[in-house]
Amino acid sequence: MQWEIVIGLETHVQLSTRSKIFSGASIAFGAEPNTQACEIDVALPGVLPVLNARAVEKAVRFGLAVDATVNRRSVFARKNYFYPDLPKGYQISQYEIPIVERGSLEIVLGERSKTVRLTRAHLEEDAGKSLHEDFHGMSGIDLNRAGTPLLEIVSEPDLRSAAEAVAYGKTLHALVRWLDICDGNMQEGSFRMDANVSVRPAGTTDFGTRCEIKNLNSFRFLERAIEYEARRQIDVLEEGGTIRQETRLYDPQRDETRTMRSKEDAHDYRYFPDPDLLPLEIGADSLHSIAQSMPELPGAMRNRFVATFGLTPYDASLLTTSREFAHYYESACAGLSGTTPKLVANWMTGALAARLNESGCDITQSKVAPEQLRALIGRVADGTLSGAMAREVFEALWAGEGEVDAIIERRGLRQISDSSELDRLTDQVLAQNAAQVADYRAGKAKAFNALVGQVMKVSKGKANPQQVSEILRRKLALPGYFLPGA
Repeated sequence: MQWEIVIGLETHVQLSTRSKIFSGASIAFGAEPNTQACEIDVALPGVLPVLNARAVEKAVRFGLAVDATVNRRSVFARKNYFYPDLPKGYQISQYEIPIVERGSLEIVLGERSKTVRLTRAHLEEDAGKSLHEDFHGMSGIDLNRAGTPLLEIVSEPDLRSAAEAVAYGKTLHALVRWLDICDGNMQEGSFRMDANVSVRPAGTTDFGTRCEIKNLNSFRFLERAIEYEARRQIDVLEEGGTIRQETRLYDPQRDETRTMRSKEDAHDYRYFPDPDLLPLEIGADSLHSIAQSMPELPGAMRNRFVATFGLTPYDASLLTTSREFAHYYESACAGLSGTTPKLVANWMTGALAARLNESGCDITQSKVAPEQLRALIGRVADGTLSGAMAREVFEALWAGEGEVDAIIERRGLRQISDSSELDRLTDQVLAQNAAQVADYRAGKAKAFNALVGQVMKVSKGKANPQQVSEILRRKLALPGYFLPGA
Protein backbone atom coordinates (compact mmCIF):
# COMPACT_ATOMS: atom_id res chain seq x y z
CA MET A 1 0.00 0.00 0.00
CA GLN A 2 1.16 3.54 -0.80
CA TRP A 3 0.96 6.01 2.07
CA GLU A 4 0.69 9.79 2.28
CA ILE A 5 2.22 11.75 5.17
CA VAL A 6 0.15 14.61 6.62
CA ILE A 7 1.96 17.21 8.73
CA GLY A 8 0.91 20.33 10.60
CA LEU A 9 3.35 22.43 12.62
CA GLU A 10 2.88 24.42 15.81
CA THR A 11 5.73 26.89 16.23
CA HIS A 12 6.52 28.74 19.45
CA VAL A 13 8.16 32.06 18.63
CA GLN A 14 9.71 33.92 21.56
CA LEU A 15 8.95 37.60 21.03
CA SER A 16 11.95 39.91 21.32
CA THR A 17 10.68 42.18 24.07
CA ARG A 18 12.84 43.25 27.01
CA SER A 19 10.39 42.12 29.66
CA LYS A 20 7.85 39.33 30.10
CA ILE A 21 4.35 39.32 28.70
CA PHE A 22 2.55 40.03 32.01
CA SER A 23 5.31 41.43 34.24
CA GLY A 24 8.37 43.68 34.17
CA ALA A 25 10.85 40.84 34.82
CA SER A 26 13.71 40.50 32.32
CA ILE A 27 13.78 37.77 29.67
CA ALA A 28 17.56 37.98 29.10
CA PHE A 29 19.01 34.54 28.40
CA GLY A 30 21.67 32.91 30.58
CA ALA A 31 20.91 34.33 34.02
CA GLU A 32 21.32 32.20 37.15
CA PRO A 33 18.29 29.95 37.72
CA ASN A 34 15.27 31.59 39.36
CA THR A 35 16.78 35.09 39.39
CA GLN A 36 14.36 36.48 36.76
CA ALA A 37 11.02 35.19 37.99
CA CYS A 38 8.96 37.71 39.92
CA GLU A 39 5.82 37.25 42.02
CA ILE A 40 3.58 37.86 38.98
CA ASP A 41 5.27 35.14 36.90
CA VAL A 42 4.48 32.53 39.57
CA ALA A 43 1.06 34.03 40.46
CA LEU A 44 1.54 34.61 44.15
CA PRO A 45 -1.69 35.58 45.96
CA GLY A 46 -2.80 39.16 45.41
CA VAL A 47 -0.80 39.89 42.23
CA LEU A 48 -2.31 40.84 38.88
CA PRO A 49 -0.90 40.47 35.35
CA VAL A 50 -0.42 43.54 33.12
CA LEU A 51 -0.16 42.95 29.36
CA ASN A 52 3.05 43.97 27.55
CA ALA A 53 2.08 46.32 24.69
CA ARG A 54 5.24 45.51 22.70
CA ALA A 55 4.27 41.83 22.57
CA VAL A 56 0.92 42.81 21.10
CA GLU A 57 2.59 45.01 18.47
CA LYS A 58 4.89 42.19 17.38
CA ALA A 59 1.96 39.77 17.07
CA VAL A 60 0.12 42.29 14.89
CA ARG A 61 3.19 42.71 12.66
CA PHE A 62 3.21 38.98 12.04
CA GLY A 63 -0.49 38.93 11.23
CA LEU A 64 -0.09 41.72 8.68
CA ALA A 65 2.91 40.00 7.10
CA VAL A 66 1.02 36.76 6.39
CA ASP A 67 -2.12 38.56 5.15
CA ALA A 68 -4.14 37.25 8.09
CA THR A 69 -7.13 38.63 9.95
CA VAL A 70 -5.92 40.67 12.92
CA ASN A 71 -8.74 40.59 15.42
CA ARG A 72 -9.34 44.03 16.87
CA ARG A 73 -10.77 42.24 19.94
CA SER A 74 -9.19 39.08 21.38
CA VAL A 75 -9.47 37.27 24.70
CA PHE A 76 -6.97 35.70 27.10
CA ALA A 77 -7.89 32.39 28.71
CA ARG A 78 -6.53 30.10 31.40
CA LYS A 79 -5.27 26.78 30.07
CA ASN A 80 -5.40 24.47 33.08
CA TYR A 81 -2.90 21.67 33.59
CA PHE A 82 -0.37 20.67 36.20
CA TYR A 83 3.31 20.32 35.44
CA PRO A 84 6.21 21.04 37.83
CA ASP A 85 7.50 23.96 35.74
CA LEU A 86 4.04 25.62 35.80
CA PRO A 87 3.56 26.52 39.48
CA LYS A 88 0.32 28.45 38.87
CA GLY A 89 -1.41 25.30 37.64
CA TYR A 90 -2.52 27.16 34.50
CA GLN A 91 -1.00 28.97 31.54
CA ILE A 92 -2.36 32.28 30.28
CA SER A 93 -3.02 31.81 26.56
CA GLN A 94 -5.65 32.57 23.94
CA TYR A 95 -8.23 30.08 22.76
CA GLU A 96 -11.60 31.04 21.30
CA ILE A 97 -10.59 34.47 19.96
CA PRO A 98 -6.85 34.67 19.14
CA ILE A 99 -5.17 37.87 18.05
CA VAL A 100 -4.42 36.47 14.54
CA GLU A 101 -6.54 34.11 12.45
CA ARG A 102 -5.90 32.48 9.08
CA GLY A 103 -3.27 33.84 6.69
CA SER A 104 -0.76 31.90 4.59
CA LEU A 105 2.92 31.41 3.96
CA GLU A 106 4.52 30.63 0.60
CA ILE A 107 7.39 28.16 0.69
CA VAL A 108 9.93 27.38 -2.07
CA LEU A 109 11.39 23.93 -2.73
CA GLY A 110 13.92 24.25 -5.56
CA GLU A 111 11.97 25.62 -8.52
CA ARG A 112 8.60 24.66 -6.98
CA SER A 113 6.52 26.82 -4.64
CA LYS A 114 3.60 25.96 -2.38
CA THR A 115 1.18 27.97 -0.25
CA VAL A 116 0.72 26.71 3.31
CA ARG A 117 -2.40 27.91 5.11
CA LEU A 118 -2.19 29.15 8.69
CA THR A 119 -4.91 28.41 11.21
CA ARG A 120 -4.07 31.00 13.84
CA ALA A 121 -1.37 32.73 15.84
CA HIS A 122 -2.05 33.50 19.48
CA LEU A 123 -0.24 35.16 22.35
CA GLU A 124 0.66 33.21 25.47
CA GLU A 125 3.22 32.96 28.25
CA ASP A 126 5.99 30.37 28.34
CA ALA A 127 6.40 27.91 31.19
CA GLY A 128 9.54 27.32 33.24
CA LYS A 129 12.14 24.65 32.55
CA SER A 130 12.77 21.32 34.24
CA LEU A 131 16.45 20.48 34.87
CA HIS A 132 17.48 16.85 35.06
CA GLU A 133 21.19 16.60 34.24
CA ASP A 134 22.68 18.14 37.40
CA PHE A 135 20.55 16.29 39.92
CA HIS A 136 20.74 12.70 41.10
CA GLY A 137 17.33 11.10 41.45
CA MET A 138 15.64 14.51 41.42
CA SER A 139 14.74 17.31 39.01
CA GLY A 140 15.31 21.01 39.46
CA ILE A 141 13.00 23.78 38.26
CA ASP A 142 14.22 27.05 36.73
CA LEU A 143 11.41 29.61 36.47
CA ASN A 144 13.40 32.29 34.62
CA ARG A 145 11.57 31.41 31.40
CA ALA A 146 8.12 31.50 33.04
CA GLY A 147 6.14 34.40 31.59
CA THR A 148 8.33 34.89 28.52
CA PRO A 149 6.08 36.19 25.69
CA LEU A 150 5.33 33.64 22.97
CA LEU A 151 3.47 33.78 19.70
CA GLU A 152 2.25 30.27 18.88
CA ILE A 153 1.78 29.93 15.12
CA VAL A 154 -0.35 26.98 14.01
CA SER A 155 -0.39 25.74 10.42
CA GLU A 156 -3.09 23.76 8.68
CA PRO A 157 -2.14 20.12 7.92
CA ASP A 158 -0.99 21.12 4.41
CA LEU A 159 2.54 19.68 4.49
CA ARG A 160 3.15 16.32 2.82
CA SER A 161 6.81 15.51 3.48
CA ALA A 162 9.63 16.19 5.90
CA ALA A 163 11.27 18.33 3.20
CA GLU A 164 8.16 20.53 2.96
CA ALA A 165 8.06 20.84 6.75
CA VAL A 166 11.70 21.98 6.81
CA ALA A 167 11.05 24.48 4.01
CA TYR A 168 8.08 25.85 5.97
CA GLY A 169 10.11 26.03 9.18
CA LYS A 170 12.98 27.86 7.49
CA THR A 171 10.62 30.28 5.73
CA LEU A 172 8.80 31.07 8.98
CA HIS A 173 12.12 31.42 10.84
CA ALA A 174 13.39 33.88 8.21
CA LEU A 175 10.13 35.86 8.33
CA VAL A 176 10.03 36.40 12.11
CA ARG A 177 13.66 37.56 12.01
CA TRP A 178 12.90 39.79 8.99
CA LEU A 179 10.06 41.41 10.94
CA ASP A 180 12.34 41.84 13.98
CA ILE A 181 9.84 40.13 16.26
CA CYS A 182 12.14 37.24 17.28
CA ASP A 183 15.91 36.70 17.27
CA GLY A 184 15.38 33.15 15.95
CA ASN A 185 18.03 31.62 18.22
CA MET A 186 17.05 27.96 18.19
CA GLN A 187 19.82 26.88 20.58
CA GLU A 188 18.40 29.21 23.24
CA GLY A 189 14.82 28.10 22.59
CA SER A 190 13.61 31.27 20.89
CA PHE A 191 12.13 29.27 18.00
CA ARG A 192 10.74 25.80 18.77
CA MET A 193 8.56 23.53 16.67
CA ASP A 194 6.02 20.81 17.47
CA ALA A 195 5.18 18.50 14.56
CA ASN A 196 1.76 16.81 14.29
CA VAL A 197 2.29 13.77 12.08
CA SER A 198 -0.18 11.23 10.70
CA VAL A 199 -0.32 8.92 7.69
CA ARG A 200 -3.17 7.80 5.46
CA PRO A 201 -3.54 5.61 2.36
CA ALA A 202 -2.62 7.57 -0.75
CA GLY A 203 -5.67 8.96 -2.53
CA THR A 204 -7.87 9.15 0.58
CA THR A 205 -9.04 12.34 2.25
CA ASP A 206 -9.76 11.31 5.83
CA PHE A 207 -7.03 12.16 8.31
CA GLY A 208 -5.26 9.44 10.27
CA THR A 209 -4.63 9.55 14.02
CA ARG A 210 -1.93 12.12 14.71
CA CYS A 211 0.99 12.08 17.09
CA GLU A 212 2.64 15.28 18.25
CA ILE A 213 6.45 15.45 18.45
CA LYS A 214 7.37 18.16 20.96
CA ASN A 215 10.12 20.78 21.18
CA LEU A 216 12.16 20.30 18.01
CA ASN A 217 14.83 22.99 18.09
CA SER A 218 16.69 22.38 14.82
CA PHE A 219 15.61 21.84 11.24
CA ARG A 220 17.72 18.68 11.03
CA PHE A 221 15.91 17.21 14.06
CA LEU A 222 12.56 18.27 12.56
CA GLU A 223 13.31 16.38 9.35
CA ARG A 224 14.62 13.25 11.07
CA ALA A 225 11.81 13.14 13.63
CA ILE A 226 9.10 13.35 10.97
CA GLU A 227 10.75 10.71 8.79
CA TYR A 228 11.11 8.32 11.72
CA GLU A 229 7.59 8.89 13.02
CA ALA A 230 6.03 8.39 9.57
CA ARG A 231 7.92 5.10 9.12
CA ARG A 232 6.86 3.99 12.62
CA GLN A 233 3.20 4.69 11.98
CA ILE A 234 3.26 2.95 8.59
CA ASP A 235 4.90 -0.13 10.14
CA VAL A 236 2.25 -0.27 12.89
CA LEU A 237 -0.63 0.04 10.41
CA GLU A 238 0.79 -2.49 7.95
CA GLU A 239 1.13 -4.99 10.80
CA GLY A 240 -2.57 -4.55 11.61
CA GLY A 241 -2.13 -2.28 14.63
CA THR A 242 -3.67 1.09 15.46
CA ILE A 243 -2.07 4.47 16.17
CA ARG A 244 -2.66 6.02 19.59
CA GLN A 245 -3.00 9.79 19.79
CA GLU A 246 -0.09 10.80 21.98
CA THR A 247 2.71 13.27 22.58
CA ARG A 248 6.17 11.99 21.71
CA LEU A 249 9.75 13.20 22.12
CA TYR A 250 12.55 12.89 19.57
CA ASP A 251 15.82 11.36 20.80
CA PRO A 252 18.61 12.57 18.46
CA GLN A 253 21.15 10.11 19.88
CA ARG A 254 18.98 7.12 18.94
CA ASP A 255 17.30 8.91 16.02
CA GLU A 256 13.85 7.83 17.16
CA THR A 257 10.68 9.16 18.75
CA ARG A 258 9.30 7.74 21.98
CA THR A 259 6.13 8.13 24.02
CA MET A 260 6.02 11.07 26.43
CA ARG A 261 2.33 11.13 27.46
CA SER A 262 -1.15 10.64 26.04
CA LYS A 263 -2.20 13.58 23.87
CA GLU A 264 -4.74 15.94 25.42
CA ASP A 265 -7.61 17.54 23.53
CA ALA A 266 -8.84 21.11 24.08
CA HIS A 267 -11.56 20.07 26.53
CA ASP A 268 -8.93 18.46 28.78
CA TYR A 269 -7.47 21.91 29.49
CA ARG A 270 -10.79 23.37 30.71
CA TYR A 271 -10.21 26.75 29.04
CA PHE A 272 -12.09 29.72 30.45
CA PRO A 273 -11.56 33.50 30.10
CA ASP A 274 -8.93 34.79 32.53
CA PRO A 275 -10.80 36.91 35.11
CA ASP A 276 -7.69 39.03 35.77
CA LEU A 277 -7.35 40.26 32.17
CA LEU A 278 -9.83 42.36 30.21
CA PRO A 279 -10.35 41.51 26.53
CA LEU A 280 -7.56 42.95 24.37
CA GLU A 281 -8.84 45.70 22.09
CA ILE A 282 -6.65 47.22 19.37
CA GLY A 283 -7.63 50.66 18.15
CA ALA A 284 -7.80 51.56 14.46
CA ASP A 285 -5.07 54.19 14.90
CA SER A 286 -2.73 51.67 16.54
CA LEU A 287 -3.34 49.14 13.78
CA HIS A 288 -2.69 51.76 11.11
CA SER A 289 0.52 52.91 12.84
CA ILE A 290 1.88 49.35 12.98
CA ALA A 291 1.00 48.79 9.32
CA GLN A 292 2.87 51.96 8.35
CA SER A 293 5.99 50.78 10.19
CA MET A 294 6.16 47.43 8.36
CA PRO A 295 9.30 46.75 6.29
CA GLU A 296 9.15 45.61 2.67
CA LEU A 297 8.30 41.91 2.92
CA PRO A 298 10.45 39.12 1.46
CA GLY A 299 7.95 38.19 -1.27
CA ALA A 300 7.67 41.78 -2.49
CA MET A 301 11.43 42.19 -2.42
CA ARG A 302 11.93 38.94 -4.37
CA ASN A 303 9.58 40.18 -7.08
CA ARG A 304 11.36 43.54 -7.20
CA PHE A 305 14.78 41.89 -7.53
CA VAL A 306 13.49 39.81 -10.45
CA ALA A 307 12.01 42.88 -12.18
CA THR A 308 14.83 45.33 -11.41
CA PHE A 309 17.96 43.20 -11.60
CA GLY A 310 16.88 40.48 -14.03
CA LEU A 311 17.40 37.67 -11.51
CA THR A 312 15.70 34.29 -11.59
CA PRO A 313 13.08 33.68 -8.87
CA TYR A 314 15.45 31.10 -7.35
CA ASP A 315 18.36 33.57 -7.11
CA ALA A 316 16.02 36.21 -5.69
CA SER A 317 14.81 33.77 -3.02
CA LEU A 318 18.41 33.02 -1.96
CA LEU A 319 19.21 36.72 -1.66
CA THR A 320 16.16 37.45 0.51
CA THR A 321 16.74 34.82 3.19
CA SER A 322 17.36 37.71 5.59
CA ARG A 323 16.95 41.47 5.51
CA GLU A 324 20.68 41.88 6.11
CA PHE A 325 21.61 39.68 3.15
CA ALA A 326 19.13 41.48 0.89
CA HIS A 327 20.36 44.93 1.96
CA TYR A 328 23.98 43.86 1.34
CA TYR A 329 22.99 42.84 -2.20
CA GLU A 330 21.25 46.14 -2.89
CA SER A 331 24.26 48.07 -1.59
CA ALA A 332 26.63 46.01 -3.74
CA CYS A 333 24.46 46.64 -6.83
CA ALA A 334 24.24 50.41 -6.37
CA GLY A 335 24.97 52.05 -9.73
CA LEU A 336 25.40 48.76 -11.60
CA SER A 337 23.44 47.82 -14.71
CA GLY A 338 23.27 45.21 -17.43
CA THR A 339 24.46 41.75 -16.40
CA THR A 340 26.57 42.90 -13.45
CA PRO A 341 23.76 42.55 -10.82
CA LYS A 342 23.59 38.87 -11.82
CA LEU A 343 27.37 38.61 -11.26
CA VAL A 344 26.93 40.14 -7.79
CA ALA A 345 24.26 37.54 -7.02
CA ASN A 346 26.54 34.73 -8.19
CA TRP A 347 29.40 35.93 -6.00
CA MET A 348 27.17 36.41 -2.95
CA THR A 349 25.56 32.99 -3.18
CA GLY A 350 28.87 31.38 -4.14
CA ALA A 351 32.23 32.58 -2.85
CA LEU A 352 30.89 34.96 -0.18
CA ALA A 353 28.33 32.50 1.21
CA ALA A 354 31.01 29.79 1.35
CA ARG A 355 33.38 32.07 3.26
CA LEU A 356 30.67 33.06 5.72
CA ASN A 357 29.78 29.42 6.36
CA GLU A 358 33.43 28.43 6.87
CA SER A 359 33.91 31.29 9.32
CA GLY A 360 30.64 30.78 11.18
CA CYS A 361 29.65 34.39 10.39
CA ASP A 362 26.52 36.05 9.10
CA ILE A 363 26.47 38.74 6.44
CA THR A 364 26.74 41.54 9.02
CA GLN A 365 30.17 40.17 9.93
CA SER A 366 31.46 39.89 6.37
CA LYS A 367 35.08 40.97 5.95
CA VAL A 368 34.29 42.09 2.40
CA ALA A 369 32.14 45.24 2.35
CA PRO A 370 29.40 45.70 -0.30
CA GLU A 371 31.35 48.48 -2.02
CA GLN A 372 34.43 46.24 -2.21
CA LEU A 373 32.46 43.45 -3.85
CA ARG A 374 30.96 46.02 -6.25
CA ALA A 375 34.48 47.20 -7.20
CA LEU A 376 35.62 43.60 -7.70
CA ILE A 377 32.67 42.82 -9.98
CA GLY A 378 33.41 46.00 -11.93
CA ARG A 379 36.95 44.79 -12.64
CA VAL A 380 35.61 41.45 -13.84
CA ALA A 381 33.03 43.17 -16.05
CA ASP A 382 35.57 45.53 -17.69
CA GLY A 383 37.98 42.68 -18.44
CA THR A 384 40.68 43.71 -15.96
CA LEU A 385 40.36 40.42 -14.04
CA SER A 386 39.73 36.86 -15.11
CA GLY A 387 37.61 34.58 -12.94
CA ALA A 388 40.68 33.03 -11.30
CA MET A 389 42.23 36.44 -10.68
CA ALA A 390 38.99 37.73 -9.18
CA ARG A 391 38.92 34.82 -6.72
CA GLU A 392 42.47 35.68 -5.66
CA VAL A 393 41.50 39.31 -5.13
CA PHE A 394 38.42 38.23 -3.17
CA GLU A 395 40.54 36.14 -0.80
CA ALA A 396 42.91 39.08 -0.35
CA LEU A 397 39.93 41.32 0.47
CA TRP A 398 38.71 38.79 3.05
CA ALA A 399 42.19 38.76 4.56
CA GLY A 400 42.06 42.56 4.91
CA GLU A 401 44.81 43.38 2.40
CA GLY A 402 43.30 46.65 1.22
CA GLU A 403 41.13 47.80 -1.67
CA VAL A 404 40.54 46.08 -5.01
CA ASP A 405 42.70 48.23 -7.32
CA ALA A 406 45.58 48.31 -4.84
CA ILE A 407 45.54 44.50 -4.58
CA ILE A 408 45.48 44.19 -8.38
CA GLU A 409 48.53 46.42 -8.78
CA ARG A 410 50.46 44.94 -5.88
CA ARG A 411 49.97 41.37 -7.09
CA GLY A 412 50.27 42.12 -10.81
CA LEU A 413 46.90 40.58 -11.55
CA ARG A 414 45.88 42.67 -14.54
CA GLN A 415 44.52 40.50 -17.35
CA ILE A 416 46.22 40.70 -20.79
CA SER A 417 43.63 42.00 -23.24
CA ASP A 418 45.96 43.70 -25.74
CA SER A 419 45.23 42.07 -29.12
CA SER A 420 48.81 42.37 -30.46
CA GLU A 421 50.24 40.68 -27.36
CA LEU A 422 47.63 37.92 -27.55
CA ASP A 423 48.42 37.47 -31.27
CA ARG A 424 52.05 36.95 -30.38
CA LEU A 425 51.25 34.43 -27.64
CA THR A 426 48.85 32.41 -29.80
CA ASP A 427 51.37 32.29 -32.68
CA GLN A 428 53.98 31.02 -30.23
CA VAL A 429 51.69 28.26 -28.93
CA LEU A 430 50.58 27.19 -32.42
CA ALA A 431 54.19 26.96 -33.54
CA GLN A 432 55.09 24.77 -30.58
CA ASN A 433 52.04 22.44 -30.77
CA ALA A 434 51.78 21.25 -34.37
CA ALA A 435 50.34 17.88 -33.32
CA GLN A 436 47.42 19.47 -31.46
CA VAL A 437 46.76 21.79 -34.43
CA ALA A 438 46.57 18.73 -36.68
CA ASP A 439 44.26 16.96 -34.19
CA TYR A 440 41.92 19.94 -34.10
CA ARG A 441 41.77 20.13 -37.90
CA ALA A 442 41.03 16.39 -37.89
CA GLY A 443 37.90 17.06 -35.85
CA LYS A 444 39.15 16.41 -32.31
CA ALA A 445 37.43 19.19 -30.36
CA LYS A 446 39.38 18.56 -27.15
CA ALA A 447 42.57 19.66 -28.92
CA PHE A 448 41.21 23.22 -29.05
CA ASN A 449 40.80 23.36 -25.26
CA ALA A 450 44.37 22.09 -24.91
CA LEU A 451 45.62 24.93 -27.12
CA VAL A 452 43.72 27.51 -25.05
CA GLY A 453 45.27 25.99 -21.93
CA GLN A 454 48.76 26.32 -23.43
CA VAL A 455 48.20 30.03 -24.14
CA MET A 456 47.00 30.54 -20.56
CA LYS A 457 50.08 28.70 -19.32
CA VAL A 458 52.63 30.78 -21.26
CA SER A 459 50.82 33.96 -20.19
CA LYS A 460 50.95 32.78 -16.54
CA GLY A 461 47.17 32.87 -16.39
CA LYS A 462 46.91 36.53 -17.38
CA ALA A 463 45.54 36.20 -20.91
CA ASN A 464 41.88 36.99 -21.43
CA PRO A 465 40.51 33.48 -22.14
CA GLN A 466 37.57 34.72 -24.22
CA GLN A 467 39.84 36.73 -26.50
CA VAL A 468 42.30 33.84 -26.71
CA SER A 469 39.51 31.52 -27.88
CA GLU A 470 38.37 34.01 -30.52
CA ILE A 471 41.90 34.54 -31.86
CA LEU A 472 42.67 30.82 -31.98
CA ARG A 473 39.43 30.01 -33.81
CA ARG A 474 40.11 32.76 -36.35
CA LYS A 475 43.66 31.60 -37.03
CA LEU A 476 42.85 27.91 -37.20
CA ALA A 477 39.99 28.62 -39.63
CA LEU A 478 42.23 30.40 -42.17
CA PRO A 479 42.52 28.12 -45.27
CA GLY A 480 46.18 28.93 -45.97
CA TYR A 481 47.32 29.31 -42.38
CA PHE A 482 50.84 28.05 -41.83
CA LEU A 483 52.72 27.71 -38.60
CA PRO A 484 55.23 30.55 -37.98
CA GLY A 485 58.75 29.39 -38.73
CA ALA A 486 57.62 26.47 -40.92
